[in-house]
Amino acid sequence: MEQNTRKVGTVSRGIRCPIFREGDNLSEMVTASVLDAAKSEGFELRDRDVISITESVVARAQGNYASVEAIAEDVRAKLGGETVGVIFPILSRNRFAICLRGIAMGCKKIVLMLSYPSDEVGNELVSLDKIDEAGVNPYSDVLTLERYRELFGDNVHEFTGVDYVQYYGDLIRSCGADVEIIFANQAKTILNYTDCVLTCDIHTRKRTKRILKDAGAKVVCGLDDIMTSPVNGSGYNEKYGLLGSNKSTEDKVKLFPRDCKDLVLDIQARVLAATGKHVEVMVYGDGAFKDPKGKIWELADPVVSPAYTDGLIGTPSELKLKYLADNDFKDLSGEALKEAISASIRAKEGNLVGNMASQGTTPRQLTDLIGSLCDLTSGSGDKGTPVVLVQGYFDNYTN
Repeated sequence: MEQNTRKVGTVSRGIRCPIFREGDNLSEMVTASVLDAAKSEGFELRDRDVISITESVVARAQGNYASVEAIAEDVRAKLGGETVGVIFPILSRNRFAICLRGIAMGCKKIVLMLSYPSDEVGNELVSLDKIDEAGVNPYSDVLTLERYRELFGDNVHEFTGVDYVQYYGDLIRSCGADVEIIFANQAKTILNYTDCVLTCDIHTRKRTKRILKDAGAKVVCGLDDIMTSPVNGSGYNEKYGLLGSNKSTEDKVKLFPRDCKDLVLDIQARVLAATGKHVEVMVYGDGAFKDPKGKIWELADPVVSPAYTDGLIGTPSELKLKYLADNDFKDLSGEALKEAISASIRAKEGNLVGNMASQGTTPRQLTDLIGSLCDLTSGSGDKGTPVVLVQGYFDNYTN
């Protein structure tokens, strides 16, 4: 049989890069950073390696920013500037509070409807145990701010120490708008207060919009409908609007990057020209995983990857080695077991749906899996590695 000499499978490397600025040639700089790292650390690029770039440096190089004044103007134009229902926002100073400033500046009054006991990505307003003790049914019960405080008092976020109910209310008032806060999980509840609605959920937004329109709402927008085109020369994202944005300064947000396909194709072509290797390239944001302690789902971006080369389309097609070892080849050991498993892998069909030997493998999109690996590798702090090189991801036991 073919000798299996490689002793290492998948490797994820954070690539240190210069600080990227608006207008930088990202393709050139990313390619140079990866090639410099390979030379410095003594490794070589291989076919099907994956070069991943964090979305934040892509947006920064594009200059894709919007001021709170631009957000306010767009909100006013699209939602009328009077009383607007702002429903299902996530609880985040970085992700939503800066957007809320712009929204509040574009309205006379906001009816803020918070989902409870937690927001869409798992940030708790109040624990489920407290909900049970109070005899509240979160699916059907609508709580006023007074009733919420009466039942649950003050609740600060486990990790940030912020009472988001107080924080969002104060923020709206500081922008010159009136505010009324309610707690409900049925989208159409907001129509008892206003028929102009800005729904701020991320992954459930299409359903929420449909429910509101079917229930007779006059105007329905999502965050993905705000900042979809330039306002007074601002940045924009025609597909995702404010979704995927982050706080940049006290008065400005960095939007999710746009038009990234050309970038990933250009980097792929540059690496091929420099090394003769056909690598895959993707832009990534949040990983798609859930924190077991805080119960927070990491994915506050609308997608993990807004752009990727074609070799990253699809899902893994893998066999479970332990299933084969414990079942099909339970009477084999040593080289005979190794050869039998290797033969099964080499003979596997492209689509393993329904095959018992693939049960327990992860039927997720390649970009979601690799993007999560890259997000964990690069972190969100001071590592200085906004580019991640993943090698050996597409290897299996036979390579």
